[in-house]
Amino acid sequence: MVALFLLIFISSVTYKHTVSLTESTQLVVHSHRVNLELEQLISYLKDAETGQRGFGITKDSVFLQPFNGSYKKATRSLKLLKKLTEDSPQQQSNLDSLSRLINIRFAYFDISSKISVAIPFNKNLFNKSLLQGKDVMDAIRWHVNEMISVEMGYLKERQQKYEDEISFTPLFTLLLLLFSLVVFVFSYIKINKDLGILKEANQKLTINTASFKQAEIIGEFCYSQWDLKTKKLTYSDNVYRLLGCEPHSFEPTVENYLAFVHPEDKHIVATGAEKVIGAGITYTRSYRIIRKDGELRYFKSQGQFMTDDDDHKIHIGIIKDVTQNRLDDAALNEKNRELEQNNAELASFNHIASHDLQEPLRKIQLFISRIDDQEAGTMSEKGKEYFAKIENAASRMRALIDDLLLFSRANKSEKLFETTDLTFLLEQAQQELAETIEEKKATIVANQLPVMKVIPFQMQQLFLNLMGNSLKYSRAGVAPTINITCQKIVAQDYPILKTDGKKSFYKIAIADNGLGFDQQYAENIFVLFNRLHNATQYSGTGIGLSICKKIAENHAGFIYAEGTLGVGSTFTLFLPE
Repeated sequence: MVALFLLIFISSVTYKHTVSLTESTQLVVHSHRVNLELEQLISYLKDAETGQRGFGITKDSVFLQPFNGSYKKATRSLKLLKKLTEDSPQQQSNLDSLSRLINIRFAYFDISSKISVAIPFNKNLFNKSLLQGKDVMDAIRWHVNEMISVEMGYLKERQQKYEDEISFTPLFTLLLLLFSLVVFVFSYIKINKDLGILKEANQKLTINTASFKQAEIIGEFCYSQWDLKTKKLTYSDNVYRLLGCEPHSFEPTVENYLAFVHPEDKHIVATGAEKVIGAGITYTRSYRIIRKDGELRYFKSQGQFMTDDDDHKIHIGIIKDVTQNRLDDAALNEKNRELEQNNAELASFNHIASHDLQEPLRKIQLFISRIDDQEAGTMSEKGKEYFAKIENAASRMRALIDDLLLFSRANKSEKLFETTDLTFLLEQAQQELAETIEEKKATIVANQLPVMKVIPFQMQQLFLNLMGNSLKYSRAGVAPTINITCQKIVAQDYPILKTDGKKSFYKIAIADNGLGFDQQYAENIFVLFNRLHNATQYSGTGIGLSICKKIAENHAGFIYAEGTLGVGSTFTLFLPE
Protein backbone atom coordinates (compact mmCIF):
# COMPACT_ATOMS: atom_id res chain seq x y z
CA MET A 1 0.00 0.00 0.00
CA VAL A 2 2.83 2.37 0.92
CA ALA A 3 4.65 1.44 -2.26
CA LEU A 4 1.51 2.14 -4.25
CA PHE A 5 1.08 5.51 -2.51
CA LEU A 6 4.70 6.46 -3.17
CA LEU A 7 4.38 5.38 -6.74
CA ILE A 8 1.24 7.50 -7.19
CA PHE A 9 2.89 10.50 -5.47
CA ILE A 10 6.08 10.33 -7.53
CA SER A 11 4.04 9.75 -10.64
CA SER A 12 1.89 12.82 -9.90
CA VAL A 13 4.87 15.07 -9.34
CA THR A 14 6.58 13.68 -12.40
CA TYR A 15 3.46 14.20 -14.44
CA LYS A 16 3.19 17.83 -13.34
CA HIS A 17 6.85 18.41 -14.12
CA THR A 18 6.51 16.66 -17.45
CA VAL A 19 3.53 18.81 -18.42
CA SER A 20 5.47 21.95 -17.55
CA LEU A 21 8.52 20.74 -19.45
CA THR A 22 6.35 19.86 -22.44
CA GLU A 23 4.83 23.32 -22.46
CA SER A 24 8.28 24.92 -22.35
CA THR A 25 9.44 22.70 -25.16
CA GLN A 26 6.41 23.59 -27.24
CA LEU A 27 7.03 27.31 -26.70
CA VAL A 28 10.65 26.95 -27.83
CA VAL A 29 9.55 24.99 -30.87
CA HIS A 30 6.84 27.59 -31.49
CA SER A 31 9.43 30.39 -31.66
CA HIS A 32 11.56 28.37 -34.04
CA ARG A 33 8.52 27.74 -36.23
CA VAL A 34 7.73 31.46 -36.39
CA ASN A 35 11.32 32.31 -37.37
CA LEU A 36 11.43 29.52 -39.90
CA GLU A 37 8.13 30.61 -41.46
CA LEU A 38 9.35 34.22 -41.69
CA GLU A 39 12.48 33.08 -43.48
CA GLN A 40 10.34 30.91 -45.76
CA LEU A 41 8.15 33.94 -46.52
CA ILE A 42 11.22 35.91 -47.64
CA SER A 43 12.21 32.92 -49.78
CA TYR A 44 8.82 32.94 -51.53
CA LEU A 45 9.21 36.64 -52.32
CA LYS A 46 12.70 36.01 -53.69
CA ASP A 47 11.27 33.26 -55.91
CA ALA A 48 8.70 35.76 -57.19
CA GLU A 49 11.45 38.30 -57.91
CA THR A 50 13.46 35.68 -59.76
CA GLY A 51 10.43 34.69 -61.85
CA GLN A 52 9.68 38.34 -62.62
CA ARG A 53 13.27 39.02 -63.74
CA GLY A 54 13.26 35.89 -65.91
CA PHE A 55 9.97 36.93 -67.52
CA GLY A 56 11.17 40.49 -68.03
CA ILE A 57 14.33 39.29 -69.76
CA THR A 58 12.99 36.40 -71.85
CA LYS A 59 9.23 37.19 -72.12
CA ASP A 60 8.82 33.43 -71.60
CA SER A 61 5.63 32.71 -69.62
CA VAL A 62 7.29 29.69 -68.00
CA PHE A 63 9.00 32.11 -65.60
CA LEU A 64 5.58 33.24 -64.35
CA GLN A 65 4.93 29.80 -62.86
CA PRO A 66 7.20 30.33 -59.80
CA PHE A 67 5.82 33.87 -59.57
CA ASN A 68 2.18 32.69 -59.44
CA GLY A 69 3.07 29.86 -57.09
CA SER A 70 4.97 32.22 -54.76
CA TYR A 71 1.89 34.42 -54.29
CA LYS A 72 -0.20 31.46 -53.14
CA LYS A 73 2.59 30.21 -50.89
CA ALA A 74 3.11 33.67 -49.39
CA THR A 75 -0.63 33.95 -48.66
CA ARG A 76 -0.62 30.57 -46.91
CA SER A 77 2.51 31.56 -44.98
CA LEU A 78 0.85 34.79 -43.76
CA LYS A 79 -2.20 32.85 -42.58
CA LEU A 80 0.02 30.41 -40.69
CA LEU A 81 2.02 33.26 -39.10
CA LYS A 82 -1.26 34.93 -38.11
CA LYS A 83 -2.22 31.80 -36.22
CA LEU A 84 1.24 31.23 -34.71
CA THR A 85 1.52 34.78 -33.33
CA GLU A 86 -2.06 35.16 -32.08
CA ASP A 87 -0.76 35.21 -28.48
CA SER A 88 1.47 38.23 -29.19
CA PRO A 89 -0.23 41.62 -29.91
CA GLN A 90 3.12 43.13 -30.92
CA GLN A 91 3.76 40.41 -33.49
CA GLN A 92 0.16 40.65 -34.73
CA SER A 93 0.64 44.38 -35.36
CA ASN A 94 3.94 43.75 -37.17
CA LEU A 95 2.30 41.01 -39.21
CA ASP A 96 -0.54 43.33 -40.32
CA SER A 97 2.00 45.82 -41.61
CA LEU A 98 4.00 43.06 -43.26
CA SER A 99 0.87 41.71 -44.97
CA ARG A 100 0.07 45.13 -46.45
CA LEU A 101 3.63 45.54 -47.70
CA ILE A 102 3.56 42.09 -49.33
CA ASN A 103 0.31 42.91 -51.15
CA ILE A 104 1.92 46.12 -52.39
CA ARG A 105 5.03 44.21 -53.48
CA PHE A 106 2.99 41.72 -55.51
CA ALA A 107 1.06 44.63 -57.02
CA TYR A 108 4.40 46.05 -58.21
CA PHE A 109 5.29 42.60 -59.52
CA ASP A 110 2.08 42.65 -61.55
CA ILE A 111 2.71 46.18 -62.85
CA SER A 112 6.28 45.34 -63.89
CA SER A 113 5.11 42.20 -65.70
CA LYS A 114 2.50 44.16 -67.67
CA ILE A 115 5.00 46.90 -68.56
CA SER A 116 7.57 44.30 -69.73
CA VAL A 117 5.15 42.89 -72.35
CA ALA A 118 3.62 46.23 -73.36
CA ILE A 119 4.25 47.49 -76.91
CA PRO A 120 6.05 49.78 -77.13
CA PHE A 121 8.21 48.90 -74.14
CA ASN A 122 8.66 51.82 -71.71
CA LYS A 123 12.07 51.25 -70.17
CA ASN A 124 11.91 54.26 -67.80
CA LEU A 125 8.53 53.25 -66.45
CA PHE A 126 9.75 49.66 -66.08
CA ASN A 127 12.89 50.76 -64.14
CA LYS A 128 10.79 53.04 -61.94
CA SER A 129 8.47 50.13 -61.14
CA LEU A 130 11.44 47.93 -60.26
CA LEU A 131 12.93 50.61 -57.94
CA GLN A 132 9.59 51.11 -56.18
CA GLY A 133 9.29 47.34 -55.78
CA LYS A 134 12.82 47.22 -54.36
CA ASP A 135 11.95 49.90 -51.77
CA VAL A 136 8.90 47.89 -50.73
CA MET A 137 11.02 44.74 -50.55
CA ASP A 138 13.53 46.51 -48.29
CA ALA A 139 10.66 47.55 -46.00
CA ILE A 140 9.44 43.94 -45.99
CA ARG A 141 12.89 42.70 -45.00
CA TRP A 142 13.02 45.30 -42.19
CA HIS A 143 9.65 44.17 -40.82
CA VAL A 144 10.65 40.51 -41.08
CA ASN A 145 13.91 41.20 -39.25
CA GLU A 146 11.95 43.15 -36.61
CA MET A 147 9.59 40.20 -36.10
CA ILE A 148 12.52 37.78 -35.95
CA SER A 149 14.19 40.04 -33.37
CA VAL A 150 11.05 40.08 -31.23
CA GLU A 151 10.67 36.32 -31.59
CA MET A 152 14.33 35.82 -30.64
CA GLY A 153 13.61 37.73 -27.39
CA TYR A 154 10.72 35.35 -26.71
CA LEU A 155 12.95 32.44 -27.61
CA LYS A 156 15.65 33.51 -25.16
CA GLU A 157 13.12 33.72 -22.30
CA ARG A 158 11.53 30.38 -23.21
CA GLN A 159 14.91 28.72 -23.62
CA GLN A 160 15.92 29.83 -20.14
CA LYS A 161 12.67 28.53 -18.68
CA TYR A 162 13.13 25.25 -20.55
CA GLU A 163 16.69 24.84 -19.23
CA ASP A 164 15.59 25.61 -15.67
CA GLU A 165 12.84 23.02 -15.82
CA ILE A 166 14.87 20.36 -17.51
CA SER A 167 17.56 20.53 -14.84
CA PHE A 168 15.08 18.97 -12.41
CA THR A 169 14.13 16.20 -14.75
CA PRO A 170 17.01 13.77 -13.92
CA LEU A 171 16.06 13.74 -10.22
CA PHE A 172 12.45 12.89 -10.83
CA THR A 173 13.38 10.42 -13.49
CA LEU A 174 15.88 8.70 -11.24
CA LEU A 175 13.39 8.37 -8.38
CA LEU A 176 10.76 6.93 -10.64
CA LEU A 177 13.23 4.61 -12.32
CA LEU A 178 14.63 3.23 -9.05
CA PHE A 179 11.23 2.63 -7.57
CA SER A 180 9.91 1.10 -10.76
CA LEU A 181 12.88 -1.21 -10.97
CA VAL A 182 12.26 -2.41 -7.39
CA VAL A 183 8.55 -2.98 -8.01
CA PHE A 184 8.70 -4.49 -11.49
CA VAL A 185 12.10 -6.13 -11.78
CA PHE A 186 10.75 -9.66 -11.27
CA SER A 187 7.84 -9.22 -13.70
CA TYR A 188 9.78 -7.41 -16.43
CA ILE A 189 11.15 -10.48 -18.19
CA LYS A 190 7.79 -12.22 -18.26
CA ILE A 191 5.88 -9.13 -19.38
CA ASN A 192 8.48 -8.29 -22.01
CA LYS A 193 8.36 -11.81 -23.38
CA ASP A 194 4.56 -11.89 -23.48
CA LEU A 195 4.42 -8.47 -25.11
CA GLY A 196 6.88 -9.59 -27.77
CA ILE A 197 4.80 -12.65 -28.55
CA LEU A 198 1.58 -10.64 -28.54
CA LYS A 199 3.09 -7.93 -30.75
CA GLU A 200 4.32 -10.45 -33.28
CA ALA A 201 0.97 -12.21 -33.30
CA ASN A 202 -0.89 -8.90 -33.71
CA GLN A 203 1.38 -7.86 -36.57
CA LYS A 204 0.82 -11.15 -38.36
CA LEU A 205 -2.92 -10.93 -37.73
CA THR A 206 -3.04 -7.34 -39.00
CA ILE A 207 -1.08 -8.20 -42.13
CA ASN A 208 -3.14 -11.31 -42.81
CA THR A 209 -6.41 -9.45 -42.25
CA ALA A 210 -5.39 -6.58 -44.52
CA SER A 211 -4.10 -8.97 -47.17
CA PHE A 212 -7.28 -11.01 -47.10
CA LYS A 213 -9.46 -7.90 -47.39
CA GLN A 214 -7.46 -6.73 -50.40
CA ALA A 215 -7.61 -10.20 -51.90
CA GLU A 216 -11.40 -10.13 -51.52
CA ILE A 217 -11.65 -6.83 -53.37
CA ILE A 218 -9.22 -7.77 -56.14
CA GLY A 219 -10.58 -11.29 -56.56
CA GLU A 220 -14.23 -10.13 -56.29
CA PHE A 221 -15.12 -12.69 -53.65
CA CYS A 222 -16.31 -12.57 -50.04
CA TYR A 223 -17.09 -14.90 -47.16
CA SER A 224 -19.71 -15.51 -44.50
CA GLN A 225 -19.62 -17.32 -41.14
CA TRP A 226 -22.77 -19.04 -39.87
CA ASP A 227 -22.77 -20.41 -36.33
CA LEU A 228 -25.34 -23.22 -36.59
CA LYS A 229 -25.80 -23.38 -32.82
CA THR A 230 -26.43 -19.68 -32.12
CA LYS A 231 -27.81 -19.07 -35.63
CA LYS A 232 -25.55 -16.00 -35.81
CA LEU A 233 -24.56 -15.01 -39.34
CA THR A 234 -21.69 -12.61 -40.10
CA TYR A 235 -20.55 -11.19 -43.45
CA SER A 236 -17.22 -9.84 -44.55
CA ASP A 237 -17.21 -6.21 -45.74
CA ASN A 238 -16.92 -7.30 -49.35
CA VAL A 239 -20.31 -9.07 -49.24
CA TYR A 240 -21.91 -5.66 -48.93
CA ARG A 241 -19.66 -4.16 -51.61
CA LEU A 242 -20.51 -6.91 -54.11
CA LEU A 243 -24.19 -6.19 -53.46
CA GLY A 244 -23.57 -2.48 -54.15
CA CYS A 245 -24.00 -1.43 -50.49
CA GLU A 246 -21.85 0.15 -47.83
CA PRO A 247 -20.31 -2.32 -45.34
CA HIS A 248 -22.69 -3.20 -42.45
CA SER A 249 -25.53 -1.23 -44.05
CA PHE A 250 -28.01 -4.03 -43.24
CA GLU A 251 -28.25 -6.86 -40.74
CA PRO A 252 -26.61 -10.08 -41.97
CA THR A 253 -29.54 -12.50 -42.28
CA VAL A 254 -30.63 -14.98 -44.92
CA GLU A 255 -33.84 -13.00 -45.47
CA ASN A 256 -31.97 -9.73 -46.10
CA TYR A 257 -29.58 -11.49 -48.49
CA LEU A 258 -32.48 -13.08 -50.37
CA ALA A 259 -33.82 -9.57 -51.08
CA PHE A 260 -30.90 -9.12 -53.53
CA VAL A 261 -31.31 -12.52 -55.23
CA HIS A 262 -33.03 -12.64 -58.63
CA PRO A 263 -36.68 -13.74 -58.17
CA GLU A 264 -36.17 -16.76 -60.42
CA ASP A 265 -33.13 -17.90 -58.38
CA LYS A 266 -34.35 -17.30 -54.82
CA HIS A 267 -35.22 -20.98 -54.42
CA ILE A 268 -31.58 -21.93 -55.10
CA VAL A 269 -30.27 -19.84 -52.18
CA ALA A 270 -33.19 -20.67 -49.87
CA THR A 271 -32.85 -24.41 -50.50
CA GLY A 272 -29.11 -24.21 -49.91
CA ALA A 273 -29.63 -22.46 -46.57
CA GLU A 274 -32.18 -25.09 -45.49
CA LYS A 275 -29.77 -27.92 -46.30
CA VAL A 276 -26.98 -26.24 -44.34
CA ILE A 277 -29.17 -25.91 -41.22
CA GLY A 278 -31.25 -29.06 -41.52
CA ALA A 279 -28.99 -31.71 -43.03
CA GLY A 280 -25.62 -30.10 -42.37
CA ILE A 281 -24.56 -30.40 -46.03
CA THR A 282 -23.22 -27.84 -48.45
CA TYR A 283 -22.71 -27.74 -52.20
CA THR A 284 -21.75 -25.36 -55.00
CA ARG A 285 -24.50 -23.07 -56.21
CA SER A 286 -24.75 -20.52 -59.03
CA TYR A 287 -27.39 -17.81 -59.09
CA ARG A 288 -28.07 -14.23 -60.13
CA ILE A 289 -28.00 -11.14 -57.96
CA ILE A 290 -29.62 -7.75 -58.53
CA ARG A 291 -27.39 -5.17 -56.88
CA LYS A 292 -28.69 -2.13 -55.07
CA ASP A 293 -28.01 -0.03 -58.20
CA GLY A 294 -30.06 -2.46 -60.33
CA GLU A 295 -27.08 -4.11 -62.04
CA LEU A 296 -27.43 -7.84 -62.70
CA ARG A 297 -24.48 -9.95 -61.51
CA TYR A 298 -23.74 -13.67 -61.44
CA PHE A 299 -22.58 -15.26 -58.15
CA LYS A 300 -21.15 -18.67 -57.37
CA SER A 301 -20.97 -19.90 -53.78
CA GLN A 302 -19.59 -22.91 -51.99
CA GLY A 303 -18.80 -23.72 -48.38
CA GLN A 304 -17.46 -26.09 -45.77
CA PHE A 305 -18.00 -26.86 -42.09
CA MET A 306 -15.60 -26.42 -39.17
CA THR A 307 -15.83 -26.57 -35.37
CA ASP A 308 -14.52 -23.80 -33.08
CA ASP A 309 -13.08 -24.03 -29.55
CA ASP A 310 -16.58 -23.86 -28.03
CA ASP A 311 -17.59 -26.92 -30.04
CA HIS A 312 -19.85 -24.81 -32.25
CA LYS A 313 -20.34 -26.06 -35.78
CA ILE A 314 -19.69 -23.18 -38.17
CA HIS A 315 -20.43 -23.01 -41.86
CA ILE A 316 -17.83 -21.01 -43.83
CA GLY A 317 -19.27 -19.81 -47.15
CA ILE A 318 -17.25 -18.37 -50.01
CA ILE A 319 -19.10 -16.26 -52.58
CA LYS A 320 -17.47 -15.33 -55.91
CA ASP A 321 -18.67 -12.77 -58.45
CA VAL A 322 -18.35 -14.68 -61.73
CA THR A 323 -20.09 -12.12 -63.94
CA GLN A 324 -16.97 -11.37 -65.96
CA ASN A 325 -16.40 -15.08 -66.52
CA ARG A 326 -19.97 -15.45 -67.79
CA LEU A 327 -19.57 -12.44 -70.08
CA ASP A 328 -16.21 -13.72 -71.33
CA ASP A 329 -17.74 -17.13 -72.03
CA ALA A 330 -20.64 -15.52 -73.87
CA ALA A 331 -18.27 -13.34 -75.90
CA LEU A 332 -16.09 -16.35 -76.67
CA ASN A 333 -19.11 -18.36 -77.79
CA GLU A 334 -20.20 -15.48 -80.00
CA LYS A 335 -16.70 -15.23 -81.49
CA ASN A 336 -16.68 -18.98 -82.08
CA ARG A 337 -20.07 -18.71 -83.78
CA GLU A 338 -18.79 -15.89 -85.99
CA LEU A 339 -15.65 -17.86 -86.74
CA GLU A 340 -17.66 -20.93 -87.68
CA GLN A 341 -19.85 -18.76 -89.90
CA ASN A 342 -16.78 -17.19 -91.52
CA ASN A 343 -15.25 -20.62 -92.04
CA ALA A 344 -18.47 -21.80 -93.62
CA GLU A 345 -18.52 -18.76 -95.91
CA LEU A 346 -14.86 -19.32 -96.75
CA ALA A 347 -15.56 -22.96 -97.53
CA SER A 348 -18.46 -21.87 -99.71
CA PHE A 349 -16.20 -19.39 -101.48
CA ASN A 350 -13.55 -22.06 -102.02
CA HIS A 351 -16.16 -24.35 -103.50
CA ILE A 352 -17.44 -21.62 -105.81
CA ALA A 353 -13.92 -20.56 -106.78
CA SER A 354 -12.72 -24.10 -107.40
CA HIS A 355 -15.87 -25.40 -109.12
CA ASP A 356 -18.62 -22.95 -110.04
CA LEU A 357 -16.24 -20.22 -111.26
CA GLN A 358 -13.71 -22.59 -112.79
CA GLU A 359 -16.23 -24.45 -114.95
CA PRO A 360 -17.61 -21.49 -116.97
CA LEU A 361 -14.08 -20.12 -117.23
CA ARG A 362 -12.82 -23.40 -118.67
CA LYS A 363 -15.66 -23.29 -121.24
CA ILE A 364 -14.81 -19.69 -122.14
CA GLN A 365 -11.17 -20.63 -122.67
CA LEU A 366 -12.20 -23.77 -124.62
CA PHE A 367 -14.39 -21.78 -127.05
CA ILE A 368 -11.72 -19.08 -127.31
CA SER A 369 -9.30 -21.80 -128.39
CA ARG A 370 -11.75 -23.20 -130.95
CA ILE A 371 -12.52 -19.77 -132.39
CA ASP A 372 -8.79 -19.07 -132.58
CA ASP A 373 -8.22 -22.35 -134.46
CA GLN A 374 -11.22 -22.18 -136.79
CA GLU A 375 -12.27 -18.55 -137.21
CA ALA A 376 -9.08 -16.52 -136.76
CA GLY A 377 -8.49 -16.28 -140.51
CA THR A 378 -11.90 -14.69 -141.20
CA MET A 379 -11.66 -12.04 -138.45
CA SER A 380 -10.93 -8.41 -139.13
CA GLU A 381 -7.89 -6.82 -137.54
CA LYS A 382 -10.15 -5.05 -135.06
CA GLY A 383 -11.89 -8.33 -134.24
CA LYS A 384 -8.54 -10.03 -133.69
CA GLU A 385 -7.54 -7.21 -131.31
CA TYR A 386 -10.77 -7.58 -129.33
CA PHE A 387 -10.41 -11.35 -129.35
CA ALA A 388 -6.84 -11.09 -127.97
CA LYS A 389 -8.11 -8.87 -125.14
CA ILE A 390 -10.86 -11.40 -124.30
CA GLU A 391 -8.27 -14.19 -124.23
CA ASN A 392 -5.95 -12.14 -122.01
CA ALA A 393 -8.81 -11.26 -119.62
CA ALA A 394 -9.79 -14.93 -119.34
CA SER A 395 -6.19 -15.87 -118.57
CA ARG A 396 -5.98 -13.16 -115.90
CA MET A 397 -9.26 -14.40 -114.42
CA ARG A 398 -7.82 -17.93 -114.28
CA ALA A 399 -4.65 -16.62 -112.54
CA LEU A 400 -6.71 -14.58 -110.09
CA ILE A 401 -8.86 -17.57 -109.10
CA ASP A 402 -5.79 -19.80 -108.71
CA ASP A 403 -4.03 -17.20 -106.53
CA LEU A 404 -7.15 -16.67 -104.40
CA LEU A 405 -7.32 -20.41 -103.81
CA LEU A 406 -3.67 -20.40 -102.81
CA PHE A 407 -4.25 -17.50 -100.41
CA SER A 408 -7.30 -19.23 -98.94
CA ARG A 409 -5.29 -22.42 -98.55
CA ALA A 410 -2.55 -20.52 -96.69
CA ASN A 411 -5.20 -19.09 -94.35
CA LYS A 412 -7.31 -22.18 -93.78
CA SER A 413 -5.17 -25.27 -94.20
CA GLU A 414 -4.12 -27.29 -91.20
CA LYS A 415 -0.68 -26.31 -89.98
CA LEU A 416 1.06 -29.69 -90.18
CA PHE A 417 4.72 -29.04 -89.51
CA GLU A 418 7.33 -31.51 -90.72
CA THR A 419 11.10 -31.57 -90.37
CA THR A 420 12.17 -30.59 -93.89
CA ASP A 421 15.32 -29.49 -95.71
CA LEU A 422 14.59 -25.97 -97.00
CA THR A 423 17.23 -26.43 -99.69
CA PHE A 424 15.14 -29.26 -101.13
CA LEU A 425 12.01 -27.08 -101.16
CA LEU A 426 13.96 -24.28 -102.86
CA GLU A 427 15.16 -26.70 -105.57
CA GLN A 428 11.57 -27.90 -106.11
CA ALA A 429 10.46 -24.30 -106.60
CA GLN A 430 13.32 -23.74 -109.07
CA GLN A 431 12.20 -26.74 -111.10
CA GLU A 432 8.69 -25.27 -111.40
CA LEU A 433 10.25 -22.06 -112.72
CA ALA A 434 12.77 -23.84 -114.97
CA GLU A 435 11.14 -22.73 -118.22
CA THR A 436 11.07 -19.05 -117.18
CA ILE A 437 14.62 -19.25 -115.82
CA GLU A 438 15.89 -20.66 -119.12
CA GLU A 439 13.89 -18.19 -121.18
CA LYS A 440 15.28 -15.17 -119.29
CA LYS A 441 18.78 -16.69 -118.92
CA ALA A 442 18.50 -16.10 -115.18
CA THR A 443 21.18 -17.05 -112.64
CA ILE A 444 20.18 -18.26 -109.17
CA VAL A 445 22.88 -18.56 -106.49
CA ALA A 446 21.80 -20.03 -103.15
CA ASN A 447 23.54 -20.83 -99.88
CA GLN A 448 22.80 -24.00 -97.98
CA LEU A 449 19.47 -23.57 -96.19
CA PRO A 450 18.73 -25.18 -92.80
CA VAL A 451 16.63 -28.20 -91.93
CA MET A 452 13.58 -26.95 -89.99
CA LYS A 453 10.08 -27.86 -88.92
CA VAL A 454 7.88 -26.17 -91.52
CA ILE A 455 4.70 -26.67 -93.53
CA PRO A 456 6.43 -28.02 -96.67
CA PHE A 457 3.99 -27.03 -99.42
CA GLN A 458 3.60 -23.52 -97.97
CA MET A 459 7.34 -22.91 -97.71
CA GLN A 460 7.82 -24.15 -101.29
CA GLN A 461 5.03 -21.79 -102.40
CA LEU A 462 6.82 -18.90 -100.64
CA PHE A 463 10.09 -19.60 -102.50
CA LEU A 464 8.14 -20.01 -105.76
CA ASN A 465 6.37 -16.65 -105.35
CA LEU A 466 9.49 -14.69 -104.35
CA MET A 467 11.69 -16.08 -107.13
CA GLY A 468 8.80 -15.73 -109.61
CA ASN A 469 8.50 -12.07 -108.65
CA SER A 470 12.21 -11.51 -109.26
CA LEU A 471 11.96 -13.12 -112.69
CA LYS A 472 8.77 -11.27 -113.63
CA TYR A 473 10.04 -7.81 -112.67
CA SER A 474 13.48 -8.10 -114.26
CA ARG A 475 14.96 -5.21 -116.25
CA ALA A 476 14.78 -5.28 -120.02
CA GLY A 477 18.09 -6.37 -121.56
CA VAL A 478 19.55 -7.42 -118.15
CA ALA A 479 19.80 -11.11 -117.30
CA PRO A 480 18.16 -11.67 -113.89
CA THR A 481 20.45 -12.64 -111.00
CA ILE A 482 18.92 -13.95 -107.79
CA ASN A 483 21.09 -14.40 -104.69
CA ILE A 484 19.68 -16.40 -101.79
CA THR A 485 21.60 -16.25 -98.51
CA CYS A 486 20.96 -17.63 -95.05
CA GLN A 487 22.46 -16.88 -91.67
CA LYS A 488 21.59 -17.49 -88.05
CA ILE A 489 21.01 -14.28 -86.07
CA VAL A 490 20.29 -13.23 -82.46
CA ALA A 491 16.80 -11.78 -82.08
CA GLN A 492 17.81 -8.92 -79.81
CA ASP A 493 20.02 -7.50 -82.58
CA TYR A 494 16.91 -6.90 -84.71
CA PRO A 495 14.37 -4.64 -82.90
CA ILE A 496 11.91 -5.15 -85.77
CA LEU A 497 11.34 -8.78 -84.69
CA LYS A 498 8.46 -9.75 -82.41
CA THR A 499 10.32 -12.53 -80.64
CA ASP A 500 7.68 -13.77 -78.13
CA GLY A 501 10.57 -15.18 -76.11
CA LYS A 502 12.41 -16.71 -79.09
CA LYS A 503 16.12 -15.92 -78.93
CA SER A 504 17.46 -16.88 -82.37
CA PHE A 505 16.17 -16.81 -85.94
CA TYR A 506 17.24 -17.85 -89.41
CA LYS A 507 17.51 -14.85 -91.72
CA ILE A 508 16.88 -15.86 -95.36
CA ALA A 509 17.39 -13.05 -97.89
CA ILE A 510 16.32 -13.27 -101.57
CA ALA A 511 17.95 -10.40 -103.52
CA ASP A 512 17.65 -9.60 -107.24
CA ASN A 513 18.87 -7.04 -109.77
CA GLY A 514 15.44 -6.27 -111.21
CA LEU A 515 13.27 -3.18 -111.44
CA GLY A 516 13.17 -2.62 -107.68
CA PHE A 517 10.62 -0.27 -106.09
CA ASP A 518 10.34 2.91 -104.06
CA GLN A 519 10.93 2.08 -100.38
CA GLN A 520 7.81 4.02 -99.34
CA TYR A 521 5.74 1.13 -100.78
CA ALA A 522 7.64 -1.55 -98.80
CA GLU A 523 4.62 -2.40 -96.65
CA ASN A 524 1.91 -1.83 -99.26
CA ILE A 525 3.23 -4.56 -101.56
CA PHE A 526 2.18 -7.20 -99.02
CA VAL A 527 -1.43 -5.93 -98.99
CA LEU A 528 -3.94 -8.17 -100.78
CA PHE A 529 -4.61 -7.09 -104.42
CA ASN A 530 -2.09 -4.25 -104.14
CA ARG A 531 -0.01 -3.74 -107.32
CA LEU A 532 2.75 -1.24 -108.07
CA HIS A 533 2.56 -1.78 -111.84
CA ASN A 534 -0.25 -1.66 -114.38
CA ALA A 535 -1.70 -5.04 -115.39
CA THR A 536 -0.94 -4.25 -119.04
CA GLN A 537 2.76 -3.87 -118.23
CA TYR A 538 3.25 -6.92 -116.01
CA SER A 539 0.89 -9.81 -115.43
CA GLY A 540 -0.14 -10.59 -111.89
CA THR A 541 -3.00 -10.47 -109.42
CA GLY A 542 -1.49 -8.67 -106.42
CA ILE A 543 -1.94 -11.76 -104.26
CA GLY A 544 1.45 -13.50 -104.41
CA LEU A 545 3.25 -11.39 -101.79
CA SER A 546 0.17 -11.46 -99.52
CA ILE A 547 0.48 -15.26 -99.60
CA CYS A 548 4.17 -14.95 -98.67
CA LYS A 549 3.32 -12.77 -95.66
CA LYS A 550 0.61 -15.19 -94.51
CA ILE A 551 3.00 -18.16 -94.83
CA ALA A 552 5.64 -16.30 -92.78
CA GLU A 553 3.04 -15.60 -90.07
CA ASN A 554 1.95 -19.25 -90.10
CA HIS A 555 5.56 -20.11 -89.19
CA ALA A 556 5.72 -17.46 -86.41
CA GLY A 557 8.10 -15.56 -88.67
CA PHE A 558 8.32 -12.17 -90.30
CA ILE A 559 9.01 -10.88 -93.81
CA TYR A 560 9.88 -7.43 -95.03
CA ALA A 561 11.10 -5.88 -98.29
CA GLU A 562 13.77 -3.39 -99.28
CA GLY A 563 14.08 -1.91 -102.76
CA THR A 564 15.76 0.71 -104.92
CA LEU A 565 14.23 1.76 -108.24
CA GLY A 566 16.30 0.55 -111.18
CA VAL A 567 18.70 -1.40 -108.92
CA GLY A 568 16.76 -4.29 -107.46
CA SER A 569 14.92 -5.55 -104.39
CA THR A 570 15.57 -7.81 -101.41
CA PHE A 571 12.96 -9.82 -99.55
CA THR A 572 14.13 -10.91 -96.08
CA LEU A 573 12.43 -13.77 -94.26
CA PHE A 574 12.98 -14.41 -90.52
CA LEU A 575 12.07 -17.87 -89.22
CA PRO A 576 12.45 -18.82 -85.53
CA GLU A 577 15.00 -21.56 -84.95
